[in-house]
Amino acid sequence: MSEKKEQQDVKLTPLPEEQTGAEWQRPPAEELESYLRRMMQKRILVLDGAMGTMVQKYSLTEAQFRGERFKDHPKDLKGNNDVLVLTQPQVIEEIHTQYLEAGADMVETNTFSGTRIAQADYGLEEMTYEINKAAAQVARRACDKLTKKEPRKPRFVCGALGPTNRTASISPSVEDPGARNVTYRELVDAYKEQVRGLIDGGADILLVETIFDTLNARAALFAIAEWMEETKRAVRPPIMISGTITDQSGRTLSGQTTEAFYVSMSHIRPLSIGLNCALGSTQMRPFIQRLSQIAECFVSCYPNAGLPNAMGGYDEKPDETYEFLHDFAVSGFVNVAGGCCGTTPPHIAAIARAVAGVKPRVPQPPYGEMRLSGLEMLAWRPNMNFVNVGERCNLAGSRRFKRLIMSGDYETAVAVARKQVEEGAQVLDVNVDEGLLDGVVAMRKFMNLCMSDPDICKVPFMIDSSKFEIIQAGLECTQGKCIVNSISLKVGEAEFIRQARIIKRYGAAVVVMAFDEEGQAADKENKIRICTRAYKILTEKVQFPAHDIIFDPNVLTICTGMEEHNNYAVDFIEATRVIKQTLPGAKVSGGLSNLSFSFRGLHRIRESMHSVFLFHAIKAGMDMAIVNAGALIVYNDIPEDLLKLLEDAVLNKHPGATEALLEYAEKERARLAAGGSDGRAAKEAQEWRSWDVEKRLEHALVKGIVEFIVEDTEEARQKLPQPLEVIEGPLMAGMGVVGDLFGSGKMFLPQVIKSARVMKKAVAHLIPFMEAEKERVRAQAIKDGETVAADDGVDRGAGTVVLATVKGDVHDIGKNIVGVVLGCNNYRVIDLGVMQSCEAILKAVEEEKADILGLSGLITPSLDEMVHVAKEMQKRNLKIPLLIGGATTSRMHTAVKVAPQYKNSQAIHVLDASRAVVVCSNLMDEEQRDDYMEDIADLYADMREEYMEGLEDRQYVSLKDARARATRVDWPVMAKQVTKPSFLGTKTFDNFPLEELLPYVDWNPFFQVFQLRGKYPNRNYPKIFNDETVGAEAKKLYDDAQAMLKDIIAHKRLVARGVVGFFPANAQGDDIAVYAADADDERKESVATLYGLRQQAKNDDAEDPYRCLSDFVAPADSGIKDYVGMFAVSVGFGVDEMVKEYQADHDDYKSILVKALADRLAEAFAEKLHEDVRKTHWGYSKEETLSKEDLLKVSYQGIRPAPGYPSQPDHTEKTTMWKLLDAEKATGIQLSDSLAMMPAASVSALVFANECSEYFAVGKIGKDQVADYAKRKGQDIETTERWLGSILNYDN
Repeated sequence: MSEKKEQQDVKLTPLPEEQTGAEWQRPPAEELESYLRRMMQKRILVLDGAMGTMVQKYSLTEAQFRGERFKDHPKDLKGNNDVLVLTQPQVIEEIHTQYLEAGADMVETNTFSGTRIAQADYGLEEMTYEINKAAAQVARRACDKLTKKEPRKPRFVCGALGPTNRTASISPSVEDPGARNVTYRELVDAYKEQVRGLIDGGADILLVETIFDTLNARAALFAIAEWMEETKRAVRPPIMISGTITDQSGRTLSGQTTEAFYVSMSHIRPLSIGLNCALGSTQMRPFIQRLSQIAECFVSCYPNAGLPNAMGGYDEKPDETYEFLHDFAVSGFVNVAGGCCGTTPPHIAAIARAVAGVKPRVPQPPYGEMRLSGLEMLAWRPNMNFVNVGERCNLAGSRRFKRLIMSGDYETAVAVARKQVEEGAQVLDVNVDEGLLDGVVAMRKFMNLCMSDPDICKVPFMIDSSKFEIIQAGLECTQGKCIVNSISLKVGEAEFIRQARIIKRYGAAVVVMAFDEEGQAADKENKIRICTRAYKILTEKVQFPAHDIIFDPNVLTICTGMEEHNNYAVDFIEATRVIKQTLPGAKVSGGLSNLSFSFRGLHRIRESMHSVFLFHAIKAGMDMAIVNAGALIVYNDIPEDLLKLLEDAVLNKHPGATEALLEYAEKERARLAAGGSDGRAAKEAQEWRSWDVEKRLEHALVKGIVEFIVEDTEEARQKLPQPLEVIEGPLMAGMGVVGDLFGSGKMFLPQVIKSARVMKKAVAHLIPFMEAEKERVRAQAIKDGETVAADDGVDRGAGTVVLATVKGDVHDIGKNIVGVVLGCNNYRVIDLGVMQSCEAILKAVEEEKADILGLSGLITPSLDEMVHVAKEMQKRNLKIPLLIGGATTSRMHTAVKVAPQYKNSQAIHVLDASRAVVVCSNLMDEEQRDDYMEDIADLYADMREEYMEGLEDRQYVSLKDARARATRVDWPVMAKQVTKPSFLGTKTFDNFPLEELLPYVDWNPFFQVFQLRGKYPNRNYPKIFNDETVGAEAKKLYDDAQAMLKDIIAHKRLVARGVVGFFPANAQGDDIAVYAADADDERKESVATLYGLRQQAKNDDAEDPYRCLSDFVAPADSGIKDYVGMFAVSVGFGVDEMVKEYQADHDDYKSILVKALADRLAEAFAEKLHEDVRKTHWGYSKEETLSKEDLLKVSYQGIRPAPGYPSQPDHTEKTTMWKLLDAEKATGIQLSDSLAMMPAASVSALVFANECSEYFAVGKIGKDQVADYAKRKGQDIETTERWLGSILNYDN
């Protein structure tokens, strides 16, 4: 009954604006969907915004997540937002209320992870029903309160069914692409339990949302239908569906296009379908437009507040959201609008204003024709000629396919499927019926493998079996809309109806064979009779869409020698004509191989007969046929003599037609027996096979072609000196191309995984050769008397990588894909799974002797957990690279937030799975690792500086609050580690031997003075000499520098002088009181004060302190006798004389060269003196044994910050140091009026020994600190502001 007719015949509940009573009149359950449709025809409805974003604003603790009920629960619950409906229901209700007050017509229940599958990660799977029921009740209360308050604007509860943290379409296993970490049935049962809880709690609508894998969503829809049947509910709740397009390729994570996604969902006839998450409005626009152009239902859209920023947050303001959603509304794209990640009540209020008064979108009219889908849509159109259904993946139709499946060679069997698609099959038939085979297992395994190959699963499947349980197994593996082949009335009408209803529930089209209780229809009349009866049953009793019904009137064998068989082709063709005329919407199909069965082994005759039959059957209305797409002969290419014989036989033109064709066949058979050709021309060799081996390997990786990979890899091995060079050369180059294509949206995820598996085969071939080479080198080393490390028996492959999704996060699909790709590249991958605590992760790193740690996370709180893990890695003195990845992570966040916490090694952001191999390869290359990490470190340092400079809205805390969160030091424990210097007072160094400084020279800044910068991997000294652009010039400069150094040392042309001092000291607030060297015991009155500045820029992490240098010295009231050191050094004495000499000779080059060398020697003097301080003068680190590289990485205990630099930006503090050290008298180093040191080649610093001390930047400070600092120093504010001008957070 049409909705218009329904409204005429039934008195409907008035819409809100039509009601006159004081309270809203709720429509009965059976009318609710109709009521909502009527509302959506009147106006655009508003959905709420992000629950997670709002929950984060409450900063709930682990204890609050647990509540009283779960206080002793064995697993952490922080991050499990769903449990808050039980432990903090008032918080969730408050969030719902804020969205409703902002203008939302609908709110989603807080059940995004409300399935047994997702809750199992928190150990709360048994609470699933209760969580969902409580969530619906909480939302119901909020909606009812607002509806009572505003009866003309009723509010509705959408029961949210999230995607789960598993994917039914992607394998978690490198070795087995057919494996799955969740089954369709597990998903159905989980969703069914969730549906029951949501409905029992009062949900009005069921919203299946954030769909990244359509197969998961199809399981949810199946669960809803099954729940209705089991509960005998006559009325289905309205269903809304929302998918997620993950990037600009316009596909879901599992590879479907927007149109294919719609077709896969459309069988449920939802109230609405739409898109949400992953993208902001700008990026989502083309895809919501495409969806609106195809959807016959209403369309929803709730995008993110733009794309995540570098810190994982969202910057889009409500006014911007207004503009985007207003554009969607006036463009006629949407009927429901809302917000996803990053949106808040102000955003929803803006959306409500944006869509108010705008005419809602009008749904597309019913398409009326069949639509199927794989990763892409296949839609019947009026001008569509014919659809080829590939036949070779059928045990009954292909001897080769049967042999492969029966022998368990599924991988090669998949190649048969791929070839069918390559040769033109638009639908792929799969049949594994065989008496000696477990058909359910075989179907599931083969289909899962096919679903892992995007070149195959881009087309729809025809699941073909005579056993219904095998059909169901196949349907439960594919995310697209399939065809079931087949059912028939031979099982009786009741069973026929039961099977049809189940197929309808799966959302598949169906082939109906022309069989009934009496047997197979052979003649025209019986074909028409049975098909007509089946059509009426399906359309009238099952309400099966007519356009999804495909009849197979039975293609039977002709030319058997039996006269009654001669008209079989004609009967089929004529029955087709009548079916198409009398059964509206129905399609006709058939299997062609049966037709020519009499001519087995005579390929040319069989293929020609198929072409002749199709020529006439298509004219009669045949829509599709199961054929070998690559073996069809063009009708006009059939030789004339054979064509006439075939026309006569197929159309049964005269009694002798069969006999004439049989005679021709005998002659053909005799010719073949004599060694003739069957007429099939050998295909030309594929062009790419003639390319160079490097190019062939790249092509195979990009295209995912495994057929020739072993032989090409072997050819490359023979060509290159070492097998490892094949991996590091052409194979890595190919994976690099894959990464570039994926990053630009020209490849999508399933293709990347396919490429990785090709890589795995190549690496697997090389492994034995690499092992042999390793053993050869090992044996030679032993023979040469070298020490060789013992083998622990663990095969570490290319390296051991530990992967984990961090605590509080249950999303692991991206991580699993990284594991697959790395595994395919011979890495030993230890995947810890989801919800991993920092302790568990670092324990695994140590136990597995990991070379690399990779952290993953999807939700924003995971960013903070990653920072926490980085901090702990630093505390444990781990020194392995840390990889950061996941949807909310970014290179900027890694650079600004993660990397600074882990100074022992490098934190590196990895954009996607395709990049992981290149990153890990660089990190595992001993020759390139350091340069690669230094390159990253320099890049991240620049990014941090850029980020800090661009912070327009940076917030600051008061000085009082900053002091309250000073660096926490356990001074009673630390007291035991305080070391008294070997002397108190000062020590002077005059004419320090320059040759002792040479090992401490850092040459990299030297080359930068002359603007010589190499490119990775030749950025730094000494590899800069290998750089093709600057290498030669850098070597010449270096040689000149060495010659000048030799002259300087031999003739003592430069003099090194320095002074170091140690003094009793204690912290007094933000300052350090310095006592006389002979007052160590008394410490009554200070002789000087070192004034400190404290950080005030607001920290995102509540645990991060606001640092000041005084934090690293024991407070005066602690009773601990602490100390502070300082020094000033110079190697500038003699520079002016040398410069004058060179300038007199007009040699500017040497003038610059000597200044640069003096600077390097002064820095080397500081490095050398600081080392001596640690090991002897102060002696707090006597056992230190650090390499030059470790020194440059600041791997030592303590720090040496200098006044005028980030930790204490006030240059005036130098005057205090100069007085304490009597530096000018001791060394001759002077301070200018601007407090610059003279000679210029001078370095000064304070020295702190505390193991908690670390370098930091004070950053911008506020007026309150400037006033306090000026008062402490006895300066006027104007003078203080002049010296601190660059760090003020205000204009002065």
